[in-house]
Amino acid sequence: MPKRCAFKPWIPIRGFFYVPFAIHALKGFCMGSADIIPGVSGGTMALILGIYERLLNAIRSFDRAWLDDLLNLRFRQAFARNDLAFLFPLLLGIVGAILFFTRVIPLPTLIVTHPELIYGLFFGLIVASIVILMGEVDRYGVSEIITTLAGALAGFAVVTLVPVETPTALWFIFLCGFVAISAMLLPGISGSFILLILGKYAYVIDALGAFNFPVIFTFGAGVLVGLVVFSRGIGWLLAHYHQTTLLLIKGILIGSLWIIWPFQERTYEIIHGKQKLIGSSPVWPEALDINVALSMAFLLAGFLLVMVIHHFAGKANAAD
Repeated sequence: MPKRCAFKPWIPIRGFFYVPFAIHALKGFCMGSADIIPGVSGGTMALILGIYERLLNAIRSFDRAWLDDLLNLRFRQAFARNDLAFLFPLLLGIVGAILFFTRVIPLPTLIVTHPELIYGLFFGLIVASIVILMGEVDRYGVSEIITTLAGALAGFAVVTLVPVETPTALWFIFLCGFVAISAMLLPGISGSFILLILGKYAYVIDALGAFNFPVIFTFGAGVLVGLVVFSRGIGWLLAHYHQTTLLLIKGILIGSLWIIWPFQERTYEIIHGKQKLIGSSPVWPEALDINVALSMAFLLAGFLLVMVIHHFAGKANAAD
C-alpha cells in the first residue's frame, strides 16, 4: 500500500520559510512550459527537476484500493493514499504555465517568429538533462552503449515521423489519448507532437472548443487509461531495470535532439487557424551572425539553468 503523505505546510531553509506548495507549483509551471513546445516533453522537465519517479508513484497511487475506499465513502482513507500535497500544486503550475504562455507571452507564436532562440534554449535544457542522466549510470560497457543507441534510434524514429491521415472513429480517438499521454510522461517525446503525427491535433482541439462531448470523453478516457497503464509500466521498469531504463530514456533524449537543434529547415501548416510545425530537418548555420550568436547564448543559458535547477531541486527534494 502506498505510503501515507503528511502535508508539510512550511520548510525552513537557511533561516527563511518556503512553502512546499509554491515550490511544487513552480516545478509544475516548468513542466507545463515544456509541454506546449513541439518536440519537448513535460516528462523531460520532470526528470530535470528530480520529481519524475515521485510523479509516477503519485499517479500510481490512484489504484483499485483507492477506488474501493472512494466508492465506500472512506474519503479520508482514500486521499491519504495520494501525494496530493505534491500533485495538486503541480497540476496548478502546469495549467498556469499553459495559460501564461498562450495568453500573456505567446510562446507558440515565438516558436514560429524566433525559432532559433526558443529551440536553442530547449536544446541546452535537453543536453543538460542527458549529462545529468549520464551521471546516474553506474558504468558504461558494450551493453550500456547498445541500450543507449537503441533508445536514440527509437527517439529519432518518433520525432522524424510525418503526420498522416487517420480515421475519426471513437476507438482511434481513444488510442490517440492513450498514446499522447504516454508520450507526454516519457522524457524526450512530446504528446502534442504525437497528436500531430497521428493527424488528430486539430481534431481534438476543435472538439474541445465545440464541446463535442463524445470525442472529449473518449479522448479523456484514453488519457486516463494511458496514465494508469504507462505510469505502472515505467514504474515497474525503473524498479526492476533501473539502469537499463535510464539508458533507454537517455537514448530517447539524444534522438529527440534531431528536431530540437535550433537551426532547421522547418515546414509549417495552418492548423486551427495557427501555424503548427509538421516537419523539420537540421542544418548548420551558413554564417555567424547576431541571430546565431543569440541562439548559442540561449543554448548555454538553458544548459546552465538546468544544472542550477538540478542542484537546488536535489536540495529541496532532500528537505521535502
